[in-house]
Amino acid sequence: MADGRIVKMEVDYEKDVDDKIIATNALVKQGKLDEALDQLMALEKQTRTGADTHSTGRILVQVVKLCYETKNYTKLNEMVVALSKRRSQMKQAIQKMVQECCVYVDQLEGSEKLNLIDTLRNVTAGKIYVEVERARLTYKLSQIKEAAGDIEGAANIMYEMQVETFGSMDKREKVELILEQMRLGFARNDFIRAAIISKKISVKFFDDPEQQDLKLKYYERMITLCEHDSKYLDISRHFLAVYNTPKIQEDIPKRDMALQAALLFCILAPYDNEQHDLLHRLDQDKILKESTKYNQLLQLFITSELIVWAGIAQEYEQELRASTVFKSEKRFEDLKKRVVEHNMRVMAKYYTRIRLERMAHLLDLSLAETEQTLSNLVTNKVIYAKIDRLSGIVHFVHQQKDPEEVLNDWSHNLNSLMSLLSRTTHLINKEEMVHRHLQPVVTMHE
Repeated sequence: MADGRIVKMEVDYEKDVDDKIIATNALVKQGKLDEALDQLMALEKQTRTGADTHSTGRILVQVVKLCYETKNYTKLNEMVVALSKRRSQMKQAIQKMVQECCVYVDQLEGSEKLNLIDTLRNVTAGKIYVEVERARLTYKLSQIKEAAGDIEGAANIMYEMQVETFGSMDKREKVELILEQMRLGFARNDFIRAAIISKKISVKFFDDPEQQDLKLKYYERMITLCEHDSKYLDISRHFLAVYNTPKIQEDIPKRDMALQAALLFCILAPYDNEQHDLLHRLDQDKILKESTKYNQLLQLFITSELIVWAGIAQEYEQELRASTVFKSEKRFEDLKKRVVEHNMRVMAKYYTRIRLERMAHLLDLSLAETEQTLSNLVTNKVIYAKIDRLSGIVHFVHQQKDPEEVLNDWSHNLNSLMSLLSRTTHLINKEEMVHRHLQPVVTMHE
């Protein structure tokens, strides 16, 4: 019977809500908004105390709907605040009311829109069950401030949201909001904040073919970020990721541009193991081999031969200046620096000693520039050399290992020796045992 009474109570509430919605609509048409709201608030108290979530949510939606339809926006804001603060108010009912009001936000303009957004953001503050609605409202408010020229205010509002912690938000929407946070960081020249925010996105998300548009937008942001810090190798990797996107592969001009940019930025990057590896992986690309000019440029940097800077400037300058990569003179200076460093590595491979004047002549640099470049490479442990300033001779030496490395190598070699010795002993013992087992058999046969 108890269960029967509960079901009957819920049915009665449902019927009462239906009747009250019809009655209040009629009252509003007669211009009696306050009387309609009083009746709804009285019924709302009954459904709330009766723990009827569905009926309470319908009443809250009806209240804000009547206020909106009569264009009484002040009353709308007041009712949203009052209903959300009622004792033992149910979360689902508040969620329905906020979702209904979010629809009205898109239809309002000017101060009414801003006031409703502020009201809803205050109501949803600190409430997990409406975190998605609050995030969307915050993004709309940020767009309004940005359109008004307040970049600082728009960025600060977006930075308030820790989108990555929202469990109820779709992953795609999370990524979109994080990318907007990065964009606003660039707009206010806050590249440090943008770099921190970029780490909140996992690149595994872009393995889904349906997320190609967000993948391209993400790598566009990352390229902008790395260009600010002149991280050429990271930029090359980002362009390579863009190049490997199926959407870009179908667009031949964009595909070629991404591949060429990946190659040029890899060449501009300082030499290390990762840069060396990436250059050789690019050398295996079939499409790059079809591009004669860029393939020839790549071969210059992966072949252990001296590169003549004047020849590169004459052969490639016009085409390089036409690309978006070399949009500043600094990039050409960096390219010349990489040519010089490549030539020094080649010299270190073929020479044991060379006069500093001869090296400067081969590199087409002054003595001071040659010595400075050589010192930088030695400091970075790219090559190993010593300069005899009195005689003006550069001595290239083999890499000197640290004592720890020598000890580790010795320990590894000793372990290998002991392992071989143990195996040899085992095989000898095995042969002896087999021989002892077969010896009596042979004797008896004889």
